[in-house]
Amino acid sequence: MPVRVERSDRILTIIQSRPEARNAVDPDHAQALYEAFVAFDADAAADVAVFWGEGGAFCAGADLKSLAARGIATPENAATHTSLEFPKDGGATPRGPMGPTRLRLSKPVIAAIEGPAVAGGLELALWADCRVMAEGSYIGVYNRRWGVPLSDGGTVRLPRLVGEGRALELIMTGRKVDAEECLRIGLCERLVPRGEARRAAEAMAQEIARFPQASLRADRRSVYLQYGLAERAALEREWSNCSGVFKAEGAAGAARFADGAGRHGDFRNFAQPRT
Repeated sequence: MPVRVERSDRILTIIQSRPEARNAVDPDHAQALYEAFVAFDADAAADVAVFWGEGGAFCAGADLKSLAARGIATPENAATHTSLEFPKDGGATPRGPMGPTRLRLSKPVIAAIEGPAVAGGLELALWADCRVMAEGSYIGVYNRRWGVPLSDGGTVRLPRLVGEGRALELIMTGRKVDAEECLRIGLCERLVPRGEARRAAEAMAQEIARFPQASLRADRRSVYLQYGLAERAALEREWSNCSGVFKAEGAAGAARFADGAGRHGDFRNFAQPRT
């Protein structure tokens, strides 16, 4: 199986398991990733997903050997491929070429990166909410070398993270960007020792899962919903997105605070009980 899932409390770790191919993604792998993340989003017992590649590589991109053998999915050969085309009638969004990259999930995903996250692997990492990179890991638009364009959100998400000019430089040169530079330019949020990316990402996930989840997910959703909006429209969107959450969750939290929870900086037991 190219993908497997492990659970710890309310954390799912979704593991790319093609180490012999440096976790390069062929169509079966892409479909398995898509299905794993759809299942995570529907799983009421899971709050955060960690996305990791075993064998010392996050993902070396699309499996070009598979693409060469099978051909690339296009309208001309749609009979033998899963269609990746966006429907003209505004219907349901199909999966991305690399799998989950067109999904907009309701819960957080943390990418845990060891080794390469290049070409389509970079796009998978950019799709996550945040990235933990180990020393010695790196990203790069390595598909530049083979005439393969970015097609899983790389040209959309990379400029939003690092700015247009820097994104264009990385996209056009296809150069290797090590973990230290990624941290410096905002391409990852934490840098950890080699071999520690999964552990550190799972620790972050556990930290996130401790909080009351309705408000956390509302704030996360507001960040994504404000893209492209003027300030007033974004503020209105934020208000409409969060207005029902205080009644559902915040009022109980405020009552716990009034009763003494969190005094003297002690936040060990502040999460709202789950039903």
